[in-house]
Amino acid sequence: MQQKHPLYDLLEPVIEKMGFEVVRVMTIGVSNPTLQIMIERKDGKNLVVDDCAAVSRAVSEILDEKDPIEGEYSLEVSSPGLDRPLTKPKHFERFAGYEAKIETDEAVDGRKRFKGKLEGVDENKIIGLIMDGGKEYKIPFDVIAKAKLVLTDELLAKEMAEISDEE
Repeated sequence: MQQKHPLYDLLEPVIEKMGFEVVRVMTIGVSNPTLQIMIERKDGKNLVVDDCAAVSRAVSEILDEKDPIEGEYSLEVSSPGLDRPLTKPKHFERFAGYEAKIETDEAVDGRKRFKGKLEGVDENKIIGLIMDGGKEYKIPFDVIAKAKLVLTDELLAKEMAEISDEE
């Protein structure tokens, strides 16, 4: 999987202690960079604006104290969204049955790009994916460069059901 952001180890313990999981940390842009932190609640409930604001304040304190970024930058704390990135083996397991796009650093069965239904993860962190036509691929987690869910009617229906269950 993609290499961890240099600030991940600094920020992750604080965010985890607050009851959130870090989905991804990345810097976007060069001249006026944005430090983007995607989080989700550990309890499985939907993220709300107040959650993002609380994490933003906590992260800002650490960044102000440690000053690890040169120059000016923007901080963005957000939800991963419906077509979320898949960055950990448990994400592939959690979204088994849904469609995903996966790109790899190395060819797997002669390919580097895949789109299909996730089948989960085995004990060796091999991601199962079934593409159109029923061809199954086994993709080692450590060769995945990026992966994300594909926004489908099925995924949208799941999200809507979860929102109505919380109300």
